[in-house]
Amino acid sequence: MEDTLEPQKKRIRGLSTVTKIAPSRPVTSALNTVPQTQGQTTAPKVTKKTGPRCSTTITTVLKNQKPGPAVPTQKPGAATAPVLGVKRPSKRPAWDLKGQLVDLNAELRCYHEKTQTLDQENQQLREQLKETQQQATALGSKHRTLEEELTRLRVQTEHGQQELGNLKAHVLELEEQLGLKEGLVQELQKEQLELQEERRRLATRLEDQERRLQASEAALSCSQVEVASLRQETAAQAALLTERGERLHGLEMERRRLHNQLQELKGNIRVFCRVRPVLPGEPTPLSGFLQFPSGPNGPSNPPTRLSLSWSDERRSTLSGAPAPTTRHDFSFDRVFPPGSRQEEVFEEISMLVQSALDGYPVCIFAYGQTGSGKTFTMEGGLEGDPQTEGLIPRALRHLFSVAQEMSVQGWTYNFVASYVEIYNETVRDLLATRTRKGQGGECEIRRAGPGSKELTVTNARYVPVSCEKEVEALLHLAHQNRAVARTAHNERSSRSHSVFQLQIYGEHTGRGLQCMAPLSLVDLAGSERLDPGLALGQEEQKRLRETQAINSSLSTLGLVIMALSNKESHVPYRNSKLTYLLQNSLGGSAKMLMFVNISPLEENFSESLNSLRFASKVNQCVIGTAQANRK
Repeated sequence: MEDTLEPQKKRIRGLSTVTKIAPSRPVTSALNTVPQTQGQTTAPKVTKKTGPRCSTTITTVLKNQKPGPAVPTQKPGAATAPVLGVKRPSKRPAWDLKGQLVDLNAELRCYHEKTQTLDQENQQLREQLKETQQQATALGSKHRTLEEELTRLRVQTEHGQQELGNLKAHVLELEEQLGLKEGLVQELQKEQLELQEERRRLATRLEDQERRLQASEAALSCSQVEVASLRQETAAQAALLTERGERLHGLEMERRRLHNQLQELKGNIRVFCRVRPVLPGEPTPLSGFLQFPSGPNGPSNPPTRLSLSWSDERRSTLSGAPAPTTRHDFSFDRVFPPGSRQEEVFEEISMLVQSALDGYPVCIFAYGQTGSGKTFTMEGGLEGDPQTEGLIPRALRHLFSVAQEMSVQGWTYNFVASYVEIYNETVRDLLATRTRKGQGGECEIRRAGPGSKELTVTNARYVPVSCEKEVEALLHLAHQNRAVARTAHNERSSRSHSVFQLQIYGEHTGRGLQCMAPLSLVDLAGSERLDPGLALGQEEQKRLRETQAINSSLSTLGLVIMALSNKESHVPYRNSKLTYLLQNSLGGSAKMLMFVNISPLEENFSESLNSLRFASKVNQCVIGTAQANRK
């Protein structure tokens, strides 16, 4: 019996459990009462969703929906009446199991019907939920669109406000400019009144100027006639000036020709003799030792003769009578006594120096024994004393001055200087600076180019000069570099031949004329005879070799001059570096002048006599007519 009743109890407990679900129906009824927004279409159905997300979405939709008309809320107990309307029978007694089973089956059918009704309501709620979600999605999109539109409107508003501020500032600026323009207009109006007044004054002046212009035009007509006359006169004067220029050029050419002819009449080889004064500490010579006889025209003419008298005591007679005096007479182109000044000496050769500007090679050299005054004649004495300047600085100053005067006639001159010495048949550059000494290589005499007659010294400096200061600097440098030594006749004797050469280039561009000629100023080394009884130490042997080289080159110079005078086919220029370097200044197209310098002392009688005899031989030589180097 108990076993039969146990399943029935379980079923009753199951039915009581189902019955407890009924209170959840009011929620479904509440969802069915959600109003729809007017004008909205039903959203499409969506798949069923459960859980918290669904309730959250429904809550969001309910919040976003506008409130509708109030719906009366149903109490949980009055949810829905049983479908069949059967009133539940009262509790059966425990023993009436069949009746309880019938009741339970009826109640079960009732609950099945309720379940179907709830499923239909649930399906409707799901459809409504789908529609609500679709509405929510549409509302969210619209909300975002409205927010974007709001943001855009805010940005536009900010831009509008900014533009409004700019327009306000621009309006203020325009108002300020308007004020300025109004002030300017007032000023312009004032200025216009002044200009009108000025215009009236100018109109008055214009009338006056027109009257004066008419008078000026009349005067201009007269002036034009006068200008035409002046132009004719100017043309005539220009023609006359051209004619005068041609005549001046012709006269200049004639002057050069006559100047050259005068120099030729004096001799293309001239010899001057200069006797140096007695220096302090030297013995005074006898009164008759040196004499300067007057010329045929009396003492008013410059002296040209020299007499050297000497009495050899070794030739005295046995009776004790004094030895007879031997007199040697010499005649030269000019003789300068001991009191002659440097200015007098240069004045005598200035015309010869000018021949170099005319295109004639000119060579001036000083010859004589050691200590006879050759270097003093060529270079001068103390620095800074214009009275003792030698021939080299005076000659260059004269050339610069004459070249400046010739520039008025259209001539332009360029001068290039070089200064070398020939020591023991070796050429040295006297213008070499400390940085160049020993670096330039050996100096050799070479032709300037193939087929050229011009000679040049390799590795030697050729310095363009244009003023006296540059020449003084070159002479000072050369004086420091020159080879000197102490000899028996001089404390500081030049042991080499120094050759200062100035290449002169002249051009007359207007007439297409060019001339080129060298001016050579040579200070020869001292000529001394060798003493065969001299004890030869190491230093004496060196002096002996120097003297042999000096005498050999001087002897070659004499042979070259003799060969030129005798018109020999071969002239031994190459026998000596000196004559080879001066080749273009010794030939028939050159003008030569030799200074023979002698000492006034009796102890130097033999050396002076030898120098005078050599100079006399040179003075007897005649070289052909000189020709200018012109193009």
